[in-house]
Amino acid sequence: MTTRILIIEDETTIAQLERDYFELNGFQVDLCHTGNEGLQLALHDDYSLIIVDLQLPGMDGFELCSRIRQAKEVPILIVSAKKEEIDKIRAFNLGADDYITKPFSPSELVARAKAHLTRYERLTSHKEPAAKSEIHIRGLVIDKASRRVFVRNEEVIFTTREFNLLEFLTTHPNRVFSKNELFERIWGMDSSGDIATVTVHIRKLREKIEVDPSNPQYIETVWGAGYRFTV
Repeated sequence: MTTRILIIEDETTIAQLERDYFELNGFQVDLCHTGNEGLQLALHDDYSLIIVDLQLPGMDGFELCSRIRQAKEVPILIVSAKKEEIDKIRAFNLGADDYITKPFSPSELVARAKAHLTRYERLTSHKEPAAKSEIHIRGLVIDKASRRVFVRNEEVIFTTREFNLLEFLTTHPNRVFSKNELFERIWGMDSSGDIATVTVHIRKLREKIEVDPSNPQYIETVWGAGYRFTV
């Protein structure tokens, strides 16, 4: 079955270049050039992956990423000329899975897309044995089979990546992991890539599970080393 992706890019030359490389690799590609059109396609059609530029007419890529993520868990890759770290952090904070700056290698873009698709398919199809499907830690319950999380008896919604990170940390309690290690384990790419997303996701986890995120009792920062989940 052909994998279908959506590219939302206002620069026609770049959009066509991206489409050509993906089609050469066996993907089915839809193109659009405005944020509003991209949102309509993303929400009403089924795509395995979406590529978003940030500087779009109508609705910019930040808002577009946020609106898509609120409705769907499909991998979102940002391709943008914006190189500032604050832009990358903002994109990750809004739900992006990866961030590639222009100019970029089309071959690298395709390779990253394939890596995200492979990991996403593996994670969403993964089933845990019923006897080991739940983790209970001080008021926190993680149901790995149904991918649901309960904090002090109330269900809290997590994105796919947030759940994966929380599950990994809780299944390796009291062990310190560096940002690079977490990036490599959860995102599945070379840890020399952009690890700003790790800090963003740790902050999101704390906001969702901690009584006081500024004084975390579950996910501790070990200065100069990384993070650990304490039990």
